[in-house]
Amino acid sequence: MNEPHADVILVSIGNTRARIAAAMGTALEPSRVVDCSEAGALATEVREMVERHRAPRVLLASVNEPVASVLVRSVGESGHAAVLRLGSDVAIPIQHTLSDASTVGQDRLLNALGAFARSHQACIVVDAGTAVTVDFVDGEGTFHGGAIAPGLAMMRDALHARTAALPKAEIGAAYLHSPPEPPFGKNTVEAINLGVTASVIGLVHYLIDRYAAFYEAYPRVVATGGDAALLFEHDELVESIVPDLSLIGMLTAWELAE
Repeated sequence: MNEPHADVILVSIGNTRARIAAAMGTALEPSRVVDCSEAGALATEVREMVERHRAPRVLLASVNEPVASVLVRSVGESGHAAVLRLGSDVAIPIQHTLSDASTVGQDRLLNALGAFARSHQACIVVDAGTAVTVDFVDGEGTFHGGAIAPGLAMMRDALHARTAALPKAEIGAAYLHSPPEPPFGKNTVEAINLGVTASVIGLVHYLIDRYAAFYEAYPRVVATGGDAALLFEHDELVESIVPDLSLIGMLTAWELAE
């Protein structure tokens, strides 16, 4: 049985994962997450979603061009849907104060657009993925930029790769939500876990304070990305975790372009 007809399939391709959802008018169906390590598998998933929903168009945002190129070619050759790219075929309608907007990732702009579209107020947007970004959007919806740092896995892998003895530690939710007392790593894996998670959480808290001082008020703080729930589910400064934030930004851009 065919699923409900969709106006467009939204595909947000990150460095490690892609998030996909069908859009019907202003509504998003629950999204699916697909690993980017197999670009062909991602393309197959998108083609099948296009066919199930009889969607005439695919809207694509990407910070991973090799994976995006495979998807564009695969879906285009199938002839079932036209593939449109954010930034070229469809604009990302957000004002900014950047000195060079050509270098900013689409994911950061779409997260900012999605956060402002939901709240209509100043926001700090934390994206905890392969990299961690912390960006500021003011009360008029203007994107001011922010900070970029390594994510949890990148820091963990760098410690293992650039030292002779440190293991490749796995970071588990149980450790984060029930940290040992006293707050010291009692073995090497615990010490790595504590170091990398404290680095990200401390970075975010520091930047929230800096941005609030600049804005002279505390903006709403929204988190997204694969590690957002792991890091910020119980954080007193992060008000909400929105896994589909980039897709919300894409849908906002799509609606304004229609």
